[in-house]
Formats: sequence, C-alpha cells, structure tokens
Amino acid sequence: MTLYEELSARLEELKDEKYAAFNSKLIKSGGGYVIGVRVPQLRKLAGEYFPRIEELFEMSDDRYEYRFLKLSAAARLRYEDFLKYLPRCLPLIDNWALCDCFSAKCIKRHREEFKPYIESFLTDGREFYRRYALTTLLSFYVEEQYLGYIFDCLERVDRSEYYVHMAAAWLLCEVIVKHYERGVEFLKKGTLDAATHNKAIQKSAESFRLDIDQKNYLKSLKR
Repeated sequence: MTLYEELSARLEELKDEKYAAFNSKLIKSGGGYVIGVRVPQLRKLAGEYFPRIEELFEMSDDRYEYRFLKLSAAARLRYEDFLKYLPRCLPLIDNWALCDCFSAKCIKRHREEFKPYIESFLTDGREFYRRYALTTLLSFYVEEQYLGYIFDCLERVDRSEYYVHMAAAWLLCEVIVKHYERGVEFLKKGTLDAATHNKAIQKSAESFRLDIDQKNYLKSLKR
C-alpha cells in the first residue's frame, strides 16, 4: 500500500461530513475539496508521518487535508531543513486557514536570519505570500525590539487584497494589546489606510486584554 492510499484510508475514517460542509464554506479553498478532518486529528497525523516528510510532499495536493499535512510536517523541521522545504510549502497555500496554521516554531530562534524571507514574501504579488509574511511577524516578532520593524512592514505591504488587509489589522491589534502605548502612537501617525486602521481598532476593542478606558480611547481614534 502506498502512503497516499494509507493516508486516504485513514482520513476517510476520521472525516465528519457536517464539518466538511462547514469548513468548505469557511475556508473557500480553491485547491481540491475538503474531506472534513478536524485540526487536532490532522496535527496528530502530521506528527506520526513526519519521518516520511519527503513521501508526503510527493503526494497529490488535491485535498485540503493533504496540503495541511505537508505544511504541518514541514513546520516541525529544524530551521535549516525548514528553509529547504519552504519554497515547496508556500505554493500550497490558497486560503487563510492553511496560511495561519503554517507556523514553524524554529523561526523564533532565527528571527534575524529569517527577516530576508519576510522581506521577499512581503513584496510578493501573491496574496497569501504577503499574508504569510504578516502572520509570521504576528507569531514570532511582537516584542519590543521588533516593533519598529513591524510598523515599517505594515506601512510597506500592499494591503489592497482582503486577506492581507485582515492580517495587517490582526497584527496591529496584537501589537496594541501587548504594547499599548507604542501601538497607539503608531495609530495616531495615520499612515495606514482607513479600512485597516479601523479594523485594527475594532479587533483591539473586542479583546479581553484591554480595559474599558483603553478601548474607549482607541474608538476615539477611528477615521
């Protein structure tokens, strides 16, 4: 039995038809249909098949779950090996769910080294490459020493496409709730488009991590 046949059988056993219907509408994946296996089960399978990562990448990409498994396995690699697989990973991403779940913890210990990759993806013409740059900043760079860099990236990235715009707002929201004064200072500069500016404020105002006075002040900065 090939790995493809083995995994197909296991995924079929784990599928939930109602979840498949829900997830298909939610993620709007263009690359093959959704079988309907939940994320914790997929992560468990990715860990199990991680030693066979090259076989995974040789499989078809015609199911959302197959691509999820490839990305999840690659995210477990050591930094040097992760970089080798990265050019094979990003073309798999055609929706926000795959993008946001693709988070390689090895980047945290190599943040300076990874910045050229962020720069490359940030200026890419493809929507989910740019979203990946922003979600990587959100996952690993929202610390005092990188705030200036984050603000610069937010100003430079093309936010005209929906999923980039939403990622930019999400990233700025995370900065605001973790570094309130610096986040507010950046908002007051008014360098972002009104839609992203206001969406970041909305997301921040919905957070339980800010108090009522902070939320009210943020709302006063809406444009």
